[in-house]
Amino acid sequence: MKPTNPVFTGLETTIFETMSRLAMAHGAVNLGQGFPDVDGPLDIREAAAKALVDGPNQYPPMLGLPELRQAVATANKRFYGLDVDWQTQIVVTSGATEALTDCIMALVEQGDEVILIEPLYDCYLPLVKRAGGVPVRLRVTPPAWSLDLDVLAAAFSPKTKALLINNPMNPAAKVFSDEELSAIARLCVEHDVYAICDEVYEHLVFEGEVHRPLMTYPGMAERTLRIGSAGKTFSLTGWKVGYITGAPKLIDPIAKAHQYVTFTTPPNLQKAVAFGLAKDDDYYTGLAGDLAAKRDLMANGLEALGFTVLPCAATYFLTCDITGLGIGETDVEACQRMVEEAGVAAVPVSAFYGGDAPTNFIRFCFCKQDHVIEEAMNRLTKWMRPAAIAS
Repeated sequence: MKPTNPVFTGLETTIFETMSRLAMAHGAVNLGQGFPDVDGPLDIREAAAKALVDGPNQYPPMLGLPELRQAVATANKRFYGLDVDWQTQIVVTSGATEALTDCIMALVEQGDEVILIEPLYDCYLPLVKRAGGVPVRLRVTPPAWSLDLDVLAAAFSPKTKALLINNPMNPAAKVFSDEELSAIARLCVEHDVYAICDEVYEHLVFEGEVHRPLMTYPGMAERTLRIGSAGKTFSLTGWKVGYITGAPKLIDPIAKAHQYVTFTTPPNLQKAVAFGLAKDDDYYTGLAGDLAAKRDLMANGLEALGFTVLPCAATYFLTCDITGLGIGETDVEACQRMVEEAGVAAVPVSAFYGGDAPTNFIRFCFCKQDHVIEEAMNRLTKWMRPAAIAS
């Protein structure tokens, strides 16, 4: 038979799905895949249930329900001071991954270079390649996850069409500094490059810090696509409701891509997310505060076991250095042994690189109930310190 598309043929199952399957098979505590183990606010779920029963349940507008697009525009103004026209600058998608797909399909042509910053979410590379783009990979360096601005500048060329940035960053839990964002913005303007900004963790930033979108920097409003996610903001990852904010000239072709990918998103979920976005400041500060406490609970447990825990300024994730622990020669081996022998699932950070990856880091997800985190730490303690436990 004729060959299928080489980008996806033989592509391994995502590491998150692989580790979740292993966790189920071994009865492990799953600290691998990034989803909370409790559902989001009851009032938002009740709003979705009511809208489902009340209807209508037919196709909503392709761009998204007006009330959700208006709510996204209001949130942009409320949190970031961005003036957005809800009618021409916002499109609702079936999740942030669809939003990324739409943006890449609409902007990238054969031979266009797209700058990607490693470690990166696993869908970025295949999406860019399938669109005919040429990935140009650079990386932030642990343990501080700093971005070399000279390397960044050298990555731009006359062929550069777009830069894709995840801020706050999964898996590094990094919030890009003002200096880094300013340099990115300046280079995008200088080289006439689009910025695709995956900002799904925008409200999961700790220590009272506030996310600053790249769109707010000089010259970036007309060349930036800002992607948000109700899944992360409201702990409802299964709903798959995302939204893109951008200039009208960019939203127009992106909406056409969306038209032929999913066309639309369930209307009851859109209504509920619109309701949720209007929640008061206490909700948003409470969400970040609760997650920071879980981060600290897990970090303290891991450090007591000898893990080197890297800084975590945002997101759901802690990255740890396993050097010298004796639990595996590589991150993949360590994660395999951990799930099979200790009953705890984590993710090897090497899975977030396109090649030549470091092999001494693993990622734990802390958006779990406290007793789940404590159980995982107890299992790791019994596994890593059996003699001490026995005595």
